[in-house]
Amino acid sequence: MGVRIVRLGTPRSPGEGLRIGTVRRPPRGVPAARFAKDDWYDVWYPNLAPSVPTMKLAQAARTERDWAAFVRRFRAEMARPEASRTLDLLAALSRTADFAVGCYCADEARCHRSVLRELLAARGARVA
Repeated sequence: MGVRIVRLGTPRSPGEGLRIGTVRRPPRGVPAARFAKDDWYDVWYPNLAPSVPTMKLAQAARTERDWAAFVRRFRAEMARPEASRTLDLLAALSRTADFAVGCYCADEARCHRSVLRELLAARGARVA
């Protein structure tokens, strides 16, 4: 059991469970009826995506200092009560259910999902 951190649009792993898209926008050019069938996500949950200004910080990050600025801002967004409660819920669910959260970025190290992995683990989530 546990939560997997995945790249949306990639083939699902056996036993992955529900796939949650923590992205600001749905995939471009993909009809909504294809989201789950094409391994994007089963549920769209933009509440755990960076805000547009914060997302732009990540996209513009060229140095470690730039990336650290993004991480600080995104962590601050995730510390807000509604996001924090969602992370607590997902951490608790990871102890009894299999599911995945993800984003489109090719490199997890330069994606907000790397921060989500850390935040979930800090809350005691079972991270696969």
